[in-house]
Amino acid sequence: MDDAQENVQENVQENTRGLTVNDIMQREVLAADADWPLDKLALFLTDNSISGAPVTDQKGELIGVVSLSDLVRHNSMTDKDTDTNNTHDVYLYELERHMSHEELRLFHTQYESPVQVREIMTPMIFKVSEEDSVQDVAETMIKGRIHRVFVTREGKLKGIVTALDMLQVIRDI
Repeated sequence: MDDAQENVQENVQENTRGLTVNDIMQREVLAADADWPLDKLALFLTDNSISGAPVTDQKGELIGVVSLSDLVRHNSMTDKDTDTNNTHDVYLYELERHMSHEELRLFHTQYESPVQVREIMTPMIFKVSEEDSVQDVAETMIKGRIHRVFVTREGKLKGIVTALDMLQVIRDI
């Protein structure tokens, strides 16, 4: 590490000394339900403009984390397993030959995925406490190669710190 990098690192450490999770965490946490079908999860994530969320069970207990990456990974694996020449495609081709696009839209039904969030979530949860330092959170996120950690107190979810929250800390230095 050269002298300039060392100076930047020292300045960051000095300016964030004493800064804790409590100072930067988001207190309102949107959670996904483990029993949701994947189409509901996709809508939840996109409607709230978030890339991931904690997963809770029926009791509200934190049991995992799910992200857009999990959805993409699941969909790419599913696409490999499906047969492109299935019976459904034959019927669709016949319908398209005899009906206009407007008429076909009337037949559209909403597909609900039989796969649930619990089947694609990551059961490993990275937890931090409100008293942890920002440096400790950064170290946890870097080592775990993760984008969010969950703030807990007495086993209950109290907040979240995301990579974006950490970037805002750096910006404000």
